[in-house]
Amino acid sequence: MARNLTDTYATRAAAPTQSDTVNEETPGFLYVGGAGNIKVTTLDGDDVVFNALAVGIVHLILVKRVWSTGTTASNILLVR
Repeated sequence: MARNLTDTYATRAAAPTQSDTVNEETPGFLYVGGAGNIKVTTLDGDDVVFNALAVGIVHLILVKRVWSTGTTASNILLVR
């Protein structure tokens, strides 16, 4: 049986709603366009701050929340 590429690769991307209390409806991988730190909640519920993530790439960190407090990076996308 042929494998559907949409089961393997991301097909969408959107800016997250940065919030200290509300999770995204659909988790996604983290893209960072502008330098800084990012506080996230991972899919399994860990709250963590990533300092100085490389910009211009998709990081294979599956997140369900991008916090407004503790996030200084810009041009963030969740790739789904």
